[in-house]
Amino acid sequence: MQKTRILIFIDWFLPGYKAGGPVRSMANMVEYLKEEYEFYIVTRNTDYTETTPYDTVKSNCWEEYVEGVKVFYSDVAHQNKHSFKQLISEVAPEVIYINGVYSWKFSILPLMIAKALKNQKVIVASRGMLAPSAIDVKGGKKRLFLKLAKLAGLYKKVVFHATNTKEENDIKEVLGARSNVSIADNLPKRNLPSTKTIEKEPGQLKLVSLARIAPEKNTLFALERLAELEAFKGTISFDLYGQIYNEEYWQQCKAVMDQLPENIRVEHKGTVEADLVGTTIQDYHALYMPTRGENFGHVILESLSAGRPVLISDQTPWRELEKDKCGWDISLESIARSPKSNDEHGERREESSMSEARSSKSGGSAWCQVLSALVEMEQPEFNEWCKGARKRAEGFVNNSKLKEQYRRLLGR
Repeated sequence: MQKTRILIFIDWFLPGYKAGGPVRSMANMVEYLKEEYEFYIVTRNTDYTETTPYDTVKSNCWEEYVEGVKVFYSDVAHQNKHSFKQLISEVAPEVIYINGVYSWKFSILPLMIAKALKNQKVIVASRGMLAPSAIDVKGGKKRLFLKLAKLAGLYKKVVFHATNTKEENDIKEVLGARSNVSIADNLPKRNLPSTKTIEKEPGQLKLVSLARIAPEKNTLFALERLAELEAFKGTISFDLYGQIYNEEYWQQCKAVMDQLPENIRVEHKGTVEADLVGTTIQDYHALYMPTRGENFGHVILESLSAGRPVLISDQTPWRELEKDKCGWDISLESIARSPKSNDEHGERREESSMSEARSSKSGGSAWCQVLSALVEMEQPEFNEWCKGARKRAEGFVNNSKLKEQYRRLLGR
């Protein structure tokens, strides 16, 4: 059977890694589905925020990434209407898949070309960009664009790829209830990494965040919660990996860091290549990332896969973590409430024994209570949370429905 040809437009792709989740989403998708589909990817020949081309690939020609997947690493001179139309003509795809919403060169321009040709199925992956928290960043320009796009019918007859019902609702809220949305969850890496144990002594806690330093990732909020911790015996280290996306925001973060007590150390460690994220996380006790919103959160799955619990906000698809003893998903507004979790119907569940045993000691917000409990946690209990994290990851990766969702989305 001849494979369906899919032409993908995305701003950044491997070997780039600084753009984070979208790169990982696309890499996982083509790796997972390459036996059933023939993929052609058009992308930049530079990484996010970089101007120097990759030195490991050739520019402006089709490079074989893996069998069944070819990539065209385009330089600036080839990121235009003429070049993109030529590439579409060469590939003659049945499906054109566009990543993102706001990028002129790799979202808007390819969409306009594809709609003018009228002979391919066009899919747009919004990648969480239509969520309220994402629109609020540089909101004036985004709202103006979305208003004009809606008036011009730019997304008419386009299929939107959402990864969950929340993202589906966000798309329809912005672009209209009649928007054609197909839900297919983000695909994981095909193979889970081996896990390793880490020593956990009461009074010592090693936290890590792997996300760009930016308001939407809520780095400042994470630091402020550490600053609220009451006096405790022991030490906390919190290592930040990621691009400093906003210098003014980073200065606000540093101001809080400078006021932390001596037994709480925070350090920015630069960036981590995509293939090293999982092994990096295994050097820490937990992922700490109170993000303002994720349509998926690849680093969260990376942490669970590595057998490390996560302390995150409730603004991601990863919910009911404490029930499964793999982490905590806490409201960003619960600054003075205990870390009890709610099920999807809003009914309060019983707290885990860990929370019950320590909440009276720690005081402060729900975030502080969990952080304090993690500091005090001993090895046997910590090992149980690590097992729970891995089990949650295995349940997601082994979900047999994932491929069926993509067959409905892409056509098969």
